[in-house]
Amino acid sequence: MRNLWLYTLFFCCAFTLNAQTPEKDTEKPQDSTKSSALLKQIGNGFFPTKLWNFDLRYLVKFNQYEGFRTGLGGVTNDEFSKNFRIDSYGVYGFRDHRFKYKLGGGFLLNEKTKSWLNVSYTDDLMETGSSNFLTDGRTFSFFEPRLLNISLFHKHITSAISLEHEISPKLITETEVAISNITPTYDYNYILNNTSYNSFETTIAKVALQWSPFVEYETVNGKTKTTVDGYPKFTLQYSKSFKNVLNADFNFSKLDFRTIHKVTHNKDSHTIGTFSLGLAHGDTPLTHLYHAYPNNINKETILNRFSVAGINSFETMFFDEFFSDRFATMVVKHYVKPFHISNYFKPQLVLITRYAVGNMNNVSRHENVSFGTLKSGYTESGIELNKLLLGFGLSFTYRYGAYHLPKEEDNIALKFTFNITL
Repeated sequence: MRNLWLYTLFFCCAFTLNAQTPEKDTEKPQDSTKSSALLKQIGNGFFPTKLWNFDLRYLVKFNQYEGFRTGLGGVTNDEFSKNFRIDSYGVYGFRDHRFKYKLGGGFLLNEKTKSWLNVSYTDDLMETGSSNFLTDGRTFSFFEPRLLNISLFHKHITSAISLEHEISPKLITETEVAISNITPTYDYNYILNNTSYNSFETTIAKVALQWSPFVEYETVNGKTKTTVDGYPKFTLQYSKSFKNVLNADFNFSKLDFRTIHKVTHNKDSHTIGTFSLGLAHGDTPLTHLYHAYPNNINKETILNRFSVAGINSFETMFFDEFFSDRFATMVVKHYVKPFHISNYFKPQLVLITRYAVGNMNNVSRHENVSFGTLKSGYTESGIELNKLLLGFGLSFTYRYGAYHLPKEEDNIALKFTFNITL
């Protein structure tokens, strides 16, 4: 019941704001007083002022470790400077009684290639097992249901320098070197060469490329605008951790790949598939491995597990159930033509199948945590009926195959969906 009250609170916030943002926004917002531009800015997660655009991601959130987390942050806009930007935030967690913050900024090196040199210092939390692409840019959603139930975080204090560079509008790159001091918030030890690490330091270099060969664009007054959002799209990232460089403890490397393909059948129906691949090699602690993006709460009954479905998350996979040092996932969604019941009521059926496979070497190195691997292949399928009421819908997902559970109701995930666009 406690979770249901939390979901209700966040639903009310979502209704009040009445907007959902796109999955990512790689462009910096521009200050505007026009109402339509203002709504677009808010939909992208910014509230613009004369010189500073407030980032709405930092206003209020909730998770199991911090409880409520609130603060302020944002980025300077073109009225402040077209060649320099400040990008910072500060937040406070009411359960862990701790401030977190980021101090950052960037310098424009080349306007034509959109080359920016960025520096930052961050003291915050990160989800264990998460893996992000540098080129994805920022993400924003007024309501982040998965965040409510994440149980494994690690603290990190990170100094980073990065370079954004656009080879062409179809090929963008980002390179980063980051030094981090990492401490898990849970009981965990990584055993290597008879040494037990409950905190550690890393020095990691990353190179990421995002290639969209079928996107069409035009340039007007020096601004590049996408005219056709073509598919497939490809993202590749290589990471290397260097032992003994600036006191780093481990040598390991990671290779991450993702491709997204969309097949449009007609103006009302399409199929979209997302294939992801991750490989970690070397002495890699749990914090930097892969969890396959689970989204099921570790509760006893279906009603206690009732929450909101994610975009590409595995809805029947329990948090912290699986970890891998090599894995692959495939998510396929088929959007059926909406049911035209009235001009204001057009629910849409979505058919979904998800598959994940993975494994891990040296499981015994990870002490005080219990998890399985995905070596036998994990499968779930289900349906969504979206836009039933004010953007909300229903989702039903069923877990089957090698990891089907003995108790039948543990294989079922019943959830809300939330889809609103400006």
